[in-house]
Amino acid sequence: MQTEILTPPLDLPPLYREVALREGGDAFAQACAIAPHAGAGTLVWSRSYRRFDVAVVLEPDRPVAPARLALYAGMVALADMLAVHAPPETPLAFVWPDQIEIDGAAAGGVRLAWAEAEENAIPAWLVLHAGLRVAFDDGVEPGAMPEVTSLLEQGFEPVEVGRLVESYARHLMAWLHDWQQRGPRPLLESYLARLAKPQAAKRGTDPATGDLILRDEAGREERLSLASALASPSWLAAAGVDE
Repeated sequence: MQTEILTPPLDLPPLYREVALREGGDAFAQACAIAPHAGAGTLVWSRSYRRFDVAVVLEPDRPVAPARLALYAGMVALADMLAVHAPPETPLAFVWPDQIEIDGAAAGGVRLAWAEAEENAIPAWLVLHAGLRVAFDDGVEPGAMPEVTSLLEQGFEPVEVGRLVESYARHLMAWLHDWQQRGPRPLLESYLARLAKPQAAKRGTDPATGDLILRDEAGREERLSLASALASPSWLAAAGVDE
């Protein structure tokens, strides 16, 4: 169990309950550990100045397969938060399903965990985790790892990670509410608008499963399973997050 610390609370919407961890704490592991009794809206974050590390406990009202669309809410909320703080015209893009790039280099992403349940059953809880590299470790030369980046390397103004967490929490709440009220279409359209890879003549997302559907110019269709892709997140090392 990670250690919680007493700090001035974040400025969060009232539906959230904050759990702050010490530097080096693992927000994902802590959120998964307390999810069975913590309740929806519990937000766990690590007070690290090098990493944005935040996990939110949700209580889905739908079965496992469609509940996985929460990943897309997390991705769009993460991009919206970054767009607020990024220098003008900074390119932000997604690599399906869970990685975010800044100007073509990996910076972080989103992952999910949920209570064990059959695909057609409603899980008792779900944890949505988002991670970003805010700054490289001391001694890492700028440009030494061109496939990976950080917010500071991309010209973001230095800002307390807590302020980023507050912004992300608000964007996430807005997207979850929109999904609840209007259905998944606006969420999926917003996600696809930032999707850089994979390329295809036409792209769509199955609202029942979150699977990505690719069609080439000849009309041939390929389906990429979201459930399978989430089994091994590809962005963790890029964000400085250990599995």
